[in-house]
Formats: sequence, C-alpha cells, structure tokens
Amino acid sequence: MLQSINLVWFKRDLRITDHKPLSKAILLGKPVVLLYVFEPSLVNDPHYDERHWRFVWESLEDMISQSPETFILNIVFDEVINVLEKISTKYTIDTIFSHEETGIETTYMRDKSIKTWCVKRKVQWEETPTNAVYRGLMSRSDWKDRWKKRVFDEIDDPNFNTLNCISLDNINGDNDQIEWPKSWTHGDTNFQKGGEIEAWNTILSFIDQRSENYNNSISKPNESRVGCSRISPYLAWGNISLKQLHKIYRESYQKSEFKRALKSFECRLNWHCHFIQKFESECRMEFANINNGYDDIRTDIIPEFVDAWKNGKTGYPMVDASMLAVKQTGYLNFRMRSMLVSFLTHHLWQPWQVGSTHLAKNFLDFEPGIHYPQFQMQAGTTGTNTIRIYNPVKQSKDQDPDGIFIKEFVPELRAIPKELIHEPWKLTAIEQEMYDCRIGVDYPEPIVDITKTYKWANSQLWAKKSDPKVKEESKRILKIHIKPGRRFV
Repeated sequence: MLQSINLVWFKRDLRITDHKPLSKAILLGKPVVLLYVFEPSLVNDPHYDERHWRFVWESLEDMISQSPETFILNIVFDEVINVLEKISTKYTIDTIFSHEETGIETTYMRDKSIKTWCVKRKVQWEETPTNAVYRGLMSRSDWKDRWKKRVFDEIDDPNFNTLNCISLDNINGDNDQIEWPKSWTHGDTNFQKGGEIEAWNTILSFIDQRSENYNNSISKPNESRVGCSRISPYLAWGNISLKQLHKIYRESYQKSEFKRALKSFECRLNWHCHFIQKFESECRMEFANINNGYDDIRTDIIPEFVDAWKNGKTGYPMVDASMLAVKQTGYLNFRMRSMLVSFLTHHLWQPWQVGSTHLAKNFLDFEPGIHYPQFQMQAGTTGTNTIRIYNPVKQSKDQDPDGIFIKEFVPELRAIPKELIHEPWKLTAIEQEMYDCRIGVDYPEPIVDITKTYKWANSQLWAKKSDPKVKEESKRILKIHIKPGRRFV
C-alpha cells in the first residue's frame, strides 16, 4: 500500500509567511510534498518572458534560504498534471493545498484539467482565496464588507516545528537532465530581484523614507522609479500578501512623517482587488471587448504601426522612451503605461489585443486581473469610464521637462537640449547636424500627426458612447462590476 501524503502546490504565492495552504498542510501532520512546477505551457506563453522566470527562481531561492532544513521544496520542469501522475505512482495523494489563481486562459484550462484529474483520482483539492478576490461573485453590493473581511483577517504564519517534508528525488524522469536556463539563475541588476526579503526591504524603505516624494513623483517616469513603492512585482508573484501590506501600513501610519503620501498609497492599494475581481468575474476580457458595442471599431491591423510601437520607434520621444524603459527594466509608472495603451489604441487606432501580451511580457509585475481591466479602460472599450486620450508631447513636457528620462532610454536624442527634445521633428536642418540627430535617419519622424489622430479618436469614441448597444452593455457592466450608486472613473 502506498504512503499517504498531502501536497502544497506553490503558484503565485512565493513566500513562507502568511500562507494558509502551507499552514493547513502542516497542521494535518501527514508527510507533505512542497512543489513548484515550471510549466512549459506557461514558460512558452506569450504573456511571459525570462524576466518573470528569473524573478520566480530568485523567489524560490529566497524561500529555501529562509526556511529550516526540514523545508524541502521540490522544483520540477513539466506540466503539473504529469507531475501529479508521477507522484501518484509512488504515493497516495490525499489533499492538494494551493491558493486560488485569477490567471490567463492557459492557467484556467490547466486548473480545469487538474480538477478533473482530482475527481477521477479521488484526491481532494483545497484552494484558499487569494487576497480579497471572490470566486463566482457577480454583484458588488457588499464589496466593501467582503474586502475588509479578507484584508483585515489574521496573518496565518505556518508553524514549521511539525513540518515533515518528502523529497521527490528521481520523480522527474526524463526531465532530470534539464539544465535551467542561465538567464533564470543569474541575476540581472536592470530588474528588481525576487523574494520575500526583497519585498519587505522594498516596502519598508518606501514607508520609512521614499514615500516622502510619493505624491510628487508618481506621475513622473524618472522620479517614480525611486519615489513610488515599487512593491507591485512582489505582490503579483506573492512574495508578500495584501494582508501583510495593509498590516504594515496600519502599523506605520500613525508614527509616519509622511501621512499624506501613505494615505495616497493606501488609496491605490485599495483598488488592487477591485480590478482583479473584474477579471475573476468576466475573464473573457483577456480576448474580447468587455463592452461588445465596441466590436465594430478598430478592426484593421496596420503591422508597421504595431511594430513601431513595440520597438520604440514612433517618433514621439516619451512614447519611445517609455517602451524602451519597460523592455530594459520591467518597470514603468502607471501614467506612462496608460499613455502607451492610449497611443496604440487612440492615436494609432489599433485594436488593444495587438499590444496586450507585448506589455504583459515586459511588465515584471504582470498581474492578469489588473492588466486586462486596465488595458480596456485605457483603450476606452468599457463604455463606463471617462475617455482619456493622452497627448504624448504634453506628457513629455509636463512629466520629464528636462528630458532626463528620454535621454536615458533614447540615446539618439542625448545631445538635443531640453527645450527641443520633446518635439525633435521641429529641429531645423542645421540643428539636426549640430546635435548629430537627423530626423528620419538617426531618429524616426512621427508615425502619425497626433493633432489629427486625437480629433478622429475623440469623435469616434464619444459617438460610440451614445450607441444603444454600448449603453445597454454599460448597464450590464455596472451591475456586475461596480457597487450600486457608485461610478468608478
């Protein structure tokens, strides 16, 4: 008779504190398998990049380094269902413990297959809610109370004193000889490093020091790299929980010198699960307009427009610098992210779907439940939000007046003085020679005229607002995703 075990499956919860699935498995007293699986279906998914798997690898190393010797984490490269099949040939799996995941279609379909496998094998699968997101929720009437119930719940730290782990030596079969990509296992200082220790260092340095300039730097692409919390990748990959963040915020607020800044941070933190809940309740927005009244606009794809946007070659310095910055560092502040989506969908008039996975694979903090609702909100396809069409020249002058950010990521423009850098196409022929930057040769001409594209997009989107189909869909969306009596813009 095979030995009976329990299994803890780590996904986007890469920490050893405030981890209810791990706590539950330990409390039951049975031998437990701790498992993280690098799934080829996810590794090769267009939403992900080596930056994500490096961050995960660093997080796993951090978990192991912080844990007692009895903590044995099995790291496998295979599809999860294959791993479970292999384990079940050597052990009887009683219960699988994991956190719920509000993920992309790839993980949703995987979870459905795992559920079927568990039913067939008579294995219990106990999923613990993640943060304050509720499965099956189709109304926001009591959202605030539900949110508080989860966020202000007690921290659940596992007791490792009774942990009895099992090592899955030789369970990989053919995958035993796999060499992990060196890009995963070697750090890159251009990106934030993964792990629970890094998460706590980051939030504490923000609360204690960096938050002083939070309100002044949040919209600025250069200053935000220091002045913003930078906690988002750690929250997205579960190096820290939302409960832990709120707890440290509450404990720090009263004694902080920067109360106004921390209050602004709390406000934005409170929106976190609001957006993920939207995606949880209507995950089709990964592919389709949440308001299908917009299905008949932006249907034509212009490849040269999309390529120029993806490669930072649009001829608009702030657009190009923002794209190149996020590709090189994995980080970009919210306003510039919004501007990138706005430029693609409004000024270039391209369907948002052609850019969503590109930005996902570049955002180190890619969180599906925030990414897709925000993408559609900025693209103006909800019918319930204010239409925002960003002017990249105005954003450039307002948020990077000295061109510091632009010059860092668009080296072709470094010699151009700050007075001219925001609109380099206006350089005279003599100035182009003087600053060694020939427009159309060293740096591209503007791909579109934003004065014309603004008028076009604005007229089209506002006309759609009064379309009967859009208005009817807007009512449905508000009923599901917005608390009655409140309109989020």
